[in-house]
Amino acid sequence: MKVESYKIKGWKKREIGLLISENDNWILVKHIPVDYVIDGYKLYQKKHIKKRTTETQEKKIERVLKLKKENLSKPENFEFRNALEMLVWSEKSYGLFEFQDKKETELFYGKINSTKKDTLIIDMIKSNGKIEYNYDFNFSLDKIRSITFESDYFKSIQLLMFDEIKK
Repeated sequence: MKVESYKIKGWKKREIGLLISENDNWILVKHIPVDYVIDGYKLYQKKHIKKRTTETQEKKIERVLKLKKENLSKPENFEFRNALEMLVWSEKSYGLFEFQDKKETELFYGKINSTKKDTLIIDMIKSNGKIEYNYDFNFSLDKIRSITFESDYFKSIQLLMFDEIKK
C-alpha cells in the first residue's frame, strides 16, 4: 500500500491518492481529497505530473488506510487505455465521465458528442443533471490531466442526470 502526492503542471494544489496501479502513461489512485477520506478513483496522465512524492504526511495517511483495511482493487472492467478510450469506458460504465484539463478549478461532466483527431466535443452535464447538447467548446484530449469516477459528487451528478432523462 502506497500513498503519494502529485504536483500537476499548471495546478497550485497537490493531489493525494492511494496508488492502485499504473502503466507508462497513467496512474490510477483512490483519491484522497482530505485527511483520511477516500472519495472515488482518479486517473492522472503522467506527462502532466511535475513531481511525485511520499513524505511524512503521506506515510501517516498510509498507516491509517492500512488500519482501515482499505481495498486496493481496480474498478470492474477497468483497463488502461488512451484518454479518449477511458472516457468512452467511463461513459459506458457509468453513463457519463468527469475530467479536468489545465485549469484545476474546472471539472467537466459529460458525454461524448464527437471527436476529431485530438479534439473532443462533449454534451455537457450541468450540476443540476441537465444535459447541454453540443456544448460549444473543443477540448484537447492531450491536455486532460485527470479523469475521475465513483466519487460522491460524480455519483450525485449521475443520479441527477438519470433523473432528468426520465422526465
